[in-house]
Amino acid sequence: MTLDHTPRRIVSLQPSATVILHAIGALDRLVACTKYCVDVCPEAGMGRTVVDDSWTAKQEQIVATRADLIIAAVPYQEKAVAEILKAGVRFLGLAPKSLADIYVDIGTIAGAVGLPQRGEQVVAAMHDQIERTRSRTSGLPRPRVFCEEWGKPLIASQGWVAELLVAAGGEFVGTPGLQSTFEHVRDQNPDVLIAAWCGAGDRVPLEKIVRERGWTEVRAAREGRVYCIRDEFLNTPAPTLLLGLQALAAAIHPEAFPTVPGLRPISDVSRKSHTGRVSVV
Repeated sequence: MTLDHTPRRIVSLQPSATVILHAIGALDRLVACTKYCVDVCPEAGMGRTVVDDSWTAKQEQIVATRADLIIAAVPYQEKAVAEILKAGVRFLGLAPKSLADIYVDIGTIAGAVGLPQRGEQVVAAMHDQIERTRSRTSGLPRPRVFCEEWGKPLIASQGWVAELLVAAGGEFVGTPGLQSTFEHVRDQNPDVLIAAWCGAGDRVPLEKIVRERGWTEVRAAREGRVYCIRDEFLNTPAPTLLLGLQALAAAIHPEAFPTVPGLRPISDVSRKSHTGRVSVV
């Protein structure tokens, strides 16, 4: 008799973990997730309990799910981590900073649910698409790009975004994940400005921030190369990043890559919401 000791009832407290479970074909084990998970991965919302996330997790919610594995990821709040631990359920906590970290996280989750080969396939597919994009941009000019994940205070996008941006043919301006100032960005005079604010979807007010930050004379603004990319395409450290890669490539090198859903230029005043899916085989 073969015994299966892999977790069967998983609670995901962060969209990245939910997307990874979906990509490796283990979404059937998900019994509860956050409302943000459903925003990124609509399939996760079908008949599952909605719980608070890694920042606001509550012991009683977790216990009620009868879970045998909790997966959470940054950002954490100390009080929320204490609530997770008090629930007495096996806990997997993730804190990626780079693409390599994300690949390890995918492999770790896949191994935990007994699907290590599927995890390897997902990582290989991500790596291959990123490298194909890198190859396409290898001989192109490299515009200087400032990409932000938050506006007040101004925070540059994370390290994995900087890696994707380089693969998409740009040069990352600033230090990934650290706070900057409007004046510093203005003095750097980037060729392209990209905003992907956490939790904002594609609703970043591009015209307003350029005007109020004093960026109207920045080269990117003068040439109309200011863009919003959907939050989850760049801020969810999971296979969803492949959509962010496509959007970055289209923003940085529109002469070589077609525009894609989830990328909105400053001249687009429709504010139409776009969605996209990642299919990893």
